[in-house]
Formats: sequence, structure tokens, C-alpha cells
Amino acid sequence: MKTARITAMILLVAASASAGFWAGRQGGFESLAAFARVDAAQSVKQANDPEGDRGKILYYRHPDGKAAYSAVATKTAEGTPFVPVYEDEDVMLGEGGPVPPGKSASTSPDNGEILYYRNPMGLADTSPVPKKDWMGMDYIPVYEGDGQDDSAIRISTGKVQRTGVKTEKAALGVVNRSIDVPGSVALDERLVSVVSPRVETFVETVADVTTGDRIEAGGELMRVYSRDVAVAGAQFLLDLSSGVPAKAMSGSRLRLKNLGVSDAVISEMEASRAVPESIVVTAPLGGVVLERSAVPGMMAAPGQVLFRIADLSRVWVIADVPEYLASDVAIGAKSAVRIRGLPGKEFQGRVDQLYPEIRARTRTTQVRIELANPDGIFLANMYADVTIDGKANVETVNVPDAAIIDTGIRQTVFVDLGEGRFEPRDVRIGTRGGGRTEILEGVSAGESVVVAANFLIDAESNLNAAFSAFEPEVTEQ
Repeated sequence: MKTARITAMILLVAASASAGFWAGRQGGFESLAAFARVDAAQSVKQANDPEGDRGKILYYRHPDGKAAYSAVATKTAEGTPFVPVYEDEDVMLGEGGPVPPGKSASTSPDNGEILYYRNPMGLADTSPVPKKDWMGMDYIPVYEGDGQDDSAIRISTGKVQRTGVKTEKAALGVVNRSIDVPGSVALDERLVSVVSPRVETFVETVADVTTGDRIEAGGELMRVYSRDVAVAGAQFLLDLSSGVPAKAMSGSRLRLKNLGVSDAVISEMEASRAVPESIVVTAPLGGVVLERSAVPGMMAAPGQVLFRIADLSRVWVIADVPEYLASDVAIGAKSAVRIRGLPGKEFQGRVDQLYPEIRARTRTTQVRIELANPDGIFLANMYADVTIDGKANVETVNVPDAAIIDTGIRQTVFVDLGEGRFEPRDVRIGTRGGGRTEILEGVSAGESVVVAANFLIDAESNLNAAFSAFEPEVTEQ
């Protein structure tokens, strides 16, 4: 009996030291006495009944009492084996003091049974029992039910509010793509005219008109002499004086017109009954002189351009649309044009023509937009930025662009399931435009999707996946 008492006292002292270690790990010593009583009682029981059934091994602890544990048998770096902790000696400190084995030490009344503890810094390290990391931070308990739904991420309401998570419902609607492309100003080909002789012509004089000048339709450009025109004029006057019927005389009149003589000059010859020494050449239309190559005293060959005149009251904007967007452009589509040389101004127009060709080098097609230019502020070859309204689609489910997490390989949204639970969904997207993205598959109309702080939920999802891969397994001994 004396030996038994001495042994019991020694075990009581050891239990006190053990209780101090456990209390220090739990952050206080208020439950130290109760812990010591329970641990001492168990030690006495083990001393009196060393051969009794101690139950299964729950885990292994460091032989030197350090905060290191293992779910399986292992050794320290020095080769010392970890000490097994049996079911009948596993005592933990709860809020009300020591909790004997088999009680609710690993159970939370709100969250269910604790499955294991994970590293507070998000490292891939778990523990079957409470522990601290190297900085003294407590490992975070993972409760039963936290891992039930692998596809959902659970975030506390407070964290959701602090980080600014916002949601918006997926809606049914039409998503029109706005096509932003570069362009440049070009002259309307229908309003450009050239002045050139049809037969060999001698230029006698040129009006005081230079490149860049504006000229009215019918304004004098130059005076020229042509032997062919003089011969045709003489024949015309001969027919007039000989009393040839008007029907027969129409041939000589037509010849003059074919040589480029204007109706005004023909009428003057008919009235004066004389061929003029030189023919006045006038501007066929009003506009700006783009080119003047006529020089007094020159001999102009048939077809040689002496003047080029353009009417700038209407211009074109030629936009280069990528091949993959060409099918979204329709004739008549509204367009907004911003001229880089005219900052702060935007001009409205419509698509007038789609050129039926894809240019091999740039893989673009040209789209023509017609703009009125009454003030002449648009100049040829000005650079422009063009926004074209794409073709209208049918109503589909769409979400804000901010809801899409695009990795380049897959597109994902987070659906709010309520009560702090968020489910990642892979989606198939379609047209984008006006800040909205068409969802072809993955989300239904009316479901709430996260549009702000997606990164927080995405990070939480990655952590949960990492922890589930390292979930400990309980091994029967």
C-alpha cells in the first residue's frame, strides 16, 4: 500500500505539470485545477490497472511535450518515437473546464462535430487535435457539414459584409454588341469630277484657280483651242446656213457634244453663226479643287487630267472591321464617329455599304458610313474612331460583365445560394455588349450572381479544395 501511495503522489505531480502545459497551450490557467484532478484520476486508474483496456489510439504526441501531433505513428528528427494517446486518456479543455473522453469536446452546438483543424494561414497542413502554428496562432476547426457540399463555398456573413461582396440577378434581355473599330475619312466617289480633253488640245489661258480653292459649278477654269473642235464647229454652222433640216443637222451638233463642247458654247455658236477662236472650259460641279495640272501654253493629250474637283458636302468614313465581327454588322446600323482631329465631338451616321471582300493582309472588311459635311470640317484621310451597333439578338439570360471570371480556358461565375454559401458555376458565354454578357449555359434567369469581390470567394474556393485534399484519415489500431 505504501508503494501504491508513493506512486500515486508521483503521478499527481506529473499530472500537474501536464496540466500546466495544456493550459498554456489553451491560453490560460483558470481551469488548471480541474484539469489536474481529472488527469490525476486517470493516471491513478492506469497505475492500478496497467493491463486494462485503454481503447484505441487517437493520435500521437511529441515525446518532449512540444505542440506537435501526428495521426499515425512517427518519430522526431532525433529518432525518438511519438507517444501514443489512448482513448481513455484524451482530456481536452473546454469553455467550462476539462472535458472527459467521449464527451462533446470536439462538438460545437451550432456547427456540429469538429472533423479536424486546418492551418490558419491557409497552408496544406491539418491536425486531428487543437494546435498552434509556429507563430502561436490557433488552428481553425472544420466542423461537420463544412465539407458536405464540395461545390459550395461557405463564408461568414461578417466577412461578406466587410469585403463588399455584391450580387445581382441574372436577367432576360437582348445583348447588342458594340463594335469599336478604327476608320478614316474618304471622299464620296460620286462627288468627285475630273476635267480632261477628249482630243488633243492647246491650253491658251488658265483661270486664277489653284489647288484648295473653292469654285462654283459653271465657274471658268481655262480657255483652250482644238483643231478637231474647230472643224466640227464649222460643219455645224454650214448645216445651219444651208437650211439642212433639223433632224439631219442633229449629227453635227452631237459631234460637238462628243468632243466635250458644252451646250452653252454650242448655243453661242448658233446665235453668232461663228466658231469661237477658243473654247471656255467650266467646272462641272461646285467644290474644292483637289488638283490642277493645267498650265498656259501646254498641249494636253486626250484624257490627260487638267483639274480634279470634289464636292465635300458629303463624305464617307471607311471603317476596318475584323473578319470575325463582320457578320454582326448590317446595312443601316447606327454608328457613332469620333474624329481624332476634332476632339470632344461625336457625329452620328449609318452604315451605307459593306464591301464584299476580306483583305488578305489585315483580315478585315471595309464598312462605309456616310456623313453630311455642310461646313466642310471633315477632310480626306482624317483618322476616326467608329462605334457600330451590332445586330440585335433574341432575348437570352445575361449577367454584368463583372460577374465573369475568365481564365482564358474557362469562364466561371459565383451563384449566391444564401446564408453565406456561394457555388462556382462554369458557364458558356455568348455576345458581350453594353456592360452585359450573354450566358448560353450555366445560369438561369433570376439567380443571383456575385458582381463584386469575386476574388475573395475564388480564393476561399481554392483553399477549401486544398484542405479537402489533406483531410486526415482515422486509422484503427
